[in-house]
Amino acid sequence: MNITKEQIDDLNAVVKVAITKEDYQDKVESILNDYRKQANIPGFRKGHVPMGLIKKQYGKAVLVDEVNKLIQDNLNKYLTEEKLDVLGNPLPKQQDNFDWENDQLDFEFELGLAPTFEVPLKTKKALTYYKIVADKKMIDDQVERIQKQYGKLVNQKEVAKDFEVIGTFKNEAEEIENKTTIELDKVKSKKALNSLLGKKVGDEVTLATKGLFKEDYLLSSVLGVSQEKAKDLDIEVAFTIEEINEREPAKLDQELFDKLFGKDIVKSTEELKDKIKEDSEKQFEQQSDQKLLNDITEYFIENTKFDLPAEFLTKWIKMTGEEPLSDDQANEEFEKSEKGLRYQLIEGKIIKDHDIQIQFDELKDFAKGFIKTQMAQFGQLNPQEEELDNIAARVLGNQDEVKRLSEQLMSQKLLTLYKEKVNLKTKEVTYENFVKEVYG
Repeated sequence: MNITKEQIDDLNAVVKVAITKEDYQDKVESILNDYRKQANIPGFRKGHVPMGLIKKQYGKAVLVDEVNKLIQDNLNKYLTEEKLDVLGNPLPKQQDNFDWENDQLDFEFELGLAPTFEVPLKTKKALTYYKIVADKKMIDDQVERIQKQYGKLVNQKEVAKDFEVIGTFKNEAEEIENKTTIELDKVKSKKALNSLLGKKVGDEVTLATKGLFKEDYLLSSVLGVSQEKAKDLDIEVAFTIEEINEREPAKLDQELFDKLFGKDIVKSTEELKDKIKEDSEKQFEQQSDQKLLNDITEYFIENTKFDLPAEFLTKWIKMTGEEPLSDDQANEEFEKSEKGLRYQLIEGKIIKDHDIQIQFDELKDFAKGFIKTQMAQFGQLNPQEEELDNIAARVLGNQDEVKRLSEQLMSQKLLTLYKEKVNLKTKEVTYENFVKEVYG
């Protein structure tokens, strides 16, 4: 077998594969002999079918199969040995009137080659890294939410501001009958609030659904209807009051602190606020990091210039798709995937240039950290190391999980590199201003 490469241009090449009978004949004969031993053909004893008949029935199929295996194994080996960085897979060139009886079988494959380019990490333009801080208002609001969440309900005789009212909504025409709790501080409609204030158990009030709550999604749950139905619902509903409660805020004492964070971790209101600030800003850092990663990705795609073998890739998409594609459809698919392919090449180049690798021990520790975070959400704050090792072993036994965690760890390593090398400017903002600035 002989394999040669003809360079068409920087991004395209043709590989020629020449196969002679010596390359496949022994293997084909061996397989046909096995067929002969097993063949059951009327008129012949098993194992005594003439070889000529076996060759006539199976010869070409066996030959084609063995040649294809030879090509696949040796072509892949050739691409690896020659260190050819190809995009997609080699595409066989169409040959009319191909003769499988020739002493030499010649095949040609088109290659799309990855472009050569550099990715300087020191960006010309300074990119913004948002440092999100928890301001006094946010911390005070969180303290208030905690007190409310862990507070106790005190039964009252009539509805007053910020009380919680249990009752049943009814509307026969819309087949609505649902018992629920209304928190008055979440009611938006002033008319509805005025209708409820001063009312007692057993009273019935009529409320309009449109604009009833500050958050639209609440209407669906209190009426017991789907979000889709609640979205455009503009009717009146009867609400019968069954219970009236005032939520008495929990005291900011050691019992509450221990319930929230574990024994003696927080010992005062100031320490509680410091802990809320620390935990909030740690969560905000994840959003800041994701924003930075997105911005750097966009910057590199826009500012790293290189050509792609577009004609080859469009043809490859057309020939390898699950469904047959027209030329226009293949062009459209290429345009959709081009941006992702460009960043895939850029990221691969950065990983290679900076020798970023993932070791198994790193992946295991990363998985354990991920598991520990999940367990903490369910109140398991101090799991045993042996337990973490066992869970991590099960997780890493799943190839899909290994792929997912590896991608996350690689993103983390790239982010660390970017923070060291990319030209960044830090901007300190509150979470509210971050959302306004980033998401409009």
